[in-house]
Amino acid sequence: MIRVNITKDKDGDYKSFVCKGHADYAEAGSDIVCAGVSAIVINTINCITDLVREDIDLTMNEKEGGYIAVSFREKPDRRTDFLIDCMVHGFDWIIAQYGTSYLKYEIREAEKC
Repeated sequence: MIRVNITKDKDGDYKSFVCKGHADYAEAGSDIVCAGVSAIVINTINCITDLVREDIDLTMNEKEGGYIAVSFREKPDRRTDFLIDCMVHGFDWIIAQYGTSYLKYEIREAEKC
Protein backbone atom coordinates (compact mmCIF):
# COMPACT_ATOMS: atom_id res chain seq x y z
CA MET A 1 0.00 0.00 0.00
CA ILE A 2 1.07 3.56 -0.69
CA ARG A 3 0.78 5.86 2.30
CA VAL A 4 1.02 9.63 2.04
CA ASN A 5 1.37 11.81 5.14
CA ILE A 6 0.82 15.52 4.60
CA THR A 7 1.61 17.93 7.41
CA LYS A 8 0.30 21.44 7.98
CA ASP A 9 1.21 23.93 10.69
CA LYS A 10 -1.31 25.38 13.15
CA ASP A 11 -2.12 28.16 10.65
CA GLY A 12 -3.01 25.62 7.96
CA ASP A 13 0.14 26.13 5.87
CA TYR A 14 1.71 23.04 4.35
CA LYS A 15 4.97 21.99 6.01
CA SER A 16 5.82 18.68 4.34
CA PHE A 17 4.60 15.53 2.68
CA VAL A 18 5.96 11.99 2.60
CA CYS A 19 4.94 9.29 0.16
CA LYS A 20 6.09 5.73 0.68
CA GLY A 21 5.29 2.20 -0.32
CA HIS A 22 4.00 0.42 -3.39
CA ALA A 23 0.37 -0.10 -4.30
CA ASP A 24 0.74 -3.81 -5.09
CA TYR A 25 -2.25 -3.54 -7.40
CA ALA A 26 -0.33 -5.47 -10.08
CA GLU A 27 3.19 -6.67 -10.85
CA ALA A 28 5.97 -4.09 -10.93
CA GLY A 29 5.95 -2.40 -14.31
CA SER A 30 2.22 -3.04 -14.75
CA ASP A 31 0.88 -1.40 -11.59
CA ILE A 32 -1.32 1.44 -12.81
CA VAL A 33 -2.17 2.61 -9.30
CA CYS A 34 1.51 2.97 -8.40
CA ALA A 35 2.18 4.69 -11.73
CA GLY A 36 -0.72 7.10 -11.21
CA VAL A 37 0.33 8.08 -7.69
CA SER A 38 3.96 8.43 -8.78
CA ALA A 39 2.99 10.67 -11.70
CA ILE A 40 0.85 12.89 -9.48
CA VAL A 41 3.53 13.22 -6.77
CA ILE A 42 6.46 13.78 -9.14
CA ASN A 43 4.49 16.29 -11.22
CA THR A 44 3.52 18.17 -8.05
CA ILE A 45 7.15 18.33 -6.93
CA ASN A 46 8.31 19.44 -10.39
CA CYS A 47 5.68 22.19 -10.52
CA ILE A 48 6.56 23.37 -7.00
CA THR A 49 10.25 23.64 -7.83
CA ASP A 50 10.19 24.60 -11.54
CA LEU A 51 7.15 26.87 -11.77
CA VAL A 52 6.73 28.29 -8.27
CA ARG A 53 10.46 28.08 -7.48
CA GLU A 54 9.95 26.96 -3.88
CA ASP A 55 13.05 26.17 -1.85
CA ILE A 56 12.46 22.61 -0.61
CA ASP A 57 14.29 19.73 0.96
CA LEU A 58 13.73 16.64 -1.19
CA THR A 59 14.64 13.05 -0.37
CA MET A 60 13.92 10.16 -2.74
CA ASN A 61 14.82 6.50 -2.41
CA GLU A 62 13.15 3.94 -4.67
CA LYS A 63 14.91 1.09 -2.85
CA GLU A 64 13.27 2.13 0.42
CA GLY A 65 9.78 1.27 -0.78
CA GLY A 66 9.21 4.17 -3.13
CA TYR A 67 10.08 6.82 -0.54
CA ILE A 68 9.71 10.51 -1.43
CA ALA A 69 9.80 13.27 1.20
CA VAL A 70 9.37 17.01 0.68
CA SER A 71 9.65 19.68 3.33
CA PHE A 72 9.39 23.42 2.89
CA ARG A 73 12.13 25.63 4.21
CA GLU A 74 9.79 28.62 4.38
CA LYS A 75 6.06 29.25 4.32
CA PRO A 76 4.89 27.98 0.91
CA ASP A 77 3.49 30.29 -1.73
CA ARG A 78 -0.29 30.16 -2.22
CA ARG A 79 0.34 28.54 -5.62
CA THR A 80 2.14 25.70 -3.85
CA ASP A 81 -0.88 25.27 -1.57
CA PHE A 82 -3.02 24.96 -4.70
CA LEU A 83 -0.67 22.39 -6.23
CA ILE A 84 -0.75 20.24 -3.10
CA ASP A 85 -4.54 20.57 -2.98
CA CYS A 86 -4.54 19.31 -6.60
CA MET A 87 -2.29 16.41 -5.60
CA VAL A 88 -4.76 15.42 -2.88
CA HIS A 89 -7.63 15.76 -5.35
CA GLY A 90 -5.81 13.32 -7.64
CA PHE A 91 -5.43 10.90 -4.73
CA ASP A 92 -9.17 11.15 -4.10
CA TRP A 93 -9.85 10.19 -7.73
CA ILE A 94 -7.53 7.18 -7.49
CA ILE A 95 -9.14 6.07 -4.23
CA ALA A 96 -12.61 6.49 -5.75
CA GLN A 97 -11.60 4.22 -8.64
CA TYR A 98 -9.46 1.61 -6.84
CA GLY A 99 -10.31 1.88 -3.14
CA THR A 100 -8.23 2.33 -0.02
CA SER A 101 -6.50 -1.05 -0.26
CA TYR A 102 -3.81 0.51 -2.46
CA LEU A 103 -3.57 4.16 -1.40
CA LYS A 104 -4.26 6.04 1.82
CA TYR A 105 -3.38 9.59 2.77
CA GLU A 106 -3.62 11.65 5.90
CA ILE A 107 -3.45 15.41 6.43
CA ARG A 108 -2.54 16.39 9.95
CA GLU A 109 -1.24 19.29 12.00
CA ALA A 110 2.48 19.25 12.74
CA GLU A 111 3.38 18.20 16.25
CA LYS A 112 4.45 20.98 18.56
CA CYS A 113 8.12 21.17 19.54
